[in-house]
Amino acid sequence: MADFGVSVWVDGRPAAQGSKRHVGNGRLIEQSKYVKPWREQIVSVFLQQPYSVRKLWPILGEVHVSLGFVMPRPVSTPRRSTPPAVKKPDLDKLARAAFDAITMAEAWKDDSQVTRLLATKRIAEIGETPGLRIDIIPIAMTNLEAA
Repeated sequence: MADFGVSVWVDGRPAAQGSKRHVGNGRLIEQSKYVKPWREQIVSVFLQQPYSVRKLWPILGEVHVSLGFVMPRPVSTPRRSTPPAVKKPDLDKLARAAFDAITMAEAWKDDSQVTRLLATKRIAEIGETPGLRIDIIPIAMTNLEAA
C-alpha cells in the first residue's frame, strides 16, 4: 500500500495556544497575538501540498503524529552550546495550536483522531530557522482503501 502520510516543515515562530480572555458581549480572544498568524502559517503550508495528497483529506480514523518544534534562539543564549528549551511556551500548548491549525486545514476531521503523539521542542542552533516539523501517519486506512 502507498504511503498516505503527510510530512511538512513550517517556517516561523511557534506560538502556544493558551487561554482566552473575555472582551465583552460574550466574545473571547486569544491571549497571545502570535497564535493566529502561526496557525495561519501552518494552514497555508498544508494547503500548498500537492493535489494528489490533499484529495485524500480529510484523513479518517486513527492517526499517529510527530511534532518537532524548533524555537527561536534567544539573544542571551550562549554561542558555544544550546541549552534545553525548558522555558515557556509549554509543549502541550504548542501542540494544541498545531492541532487546531491541522483541523482548520481539513487534513483530518478532528484532533481526537490522534492516538499517539510524539512532541519535542528545542532551541534553534546558531543560524537554524525556527519552525515546526509535522508528520502525520494514518493508521486506520478506511477512507483511503477505496481511493
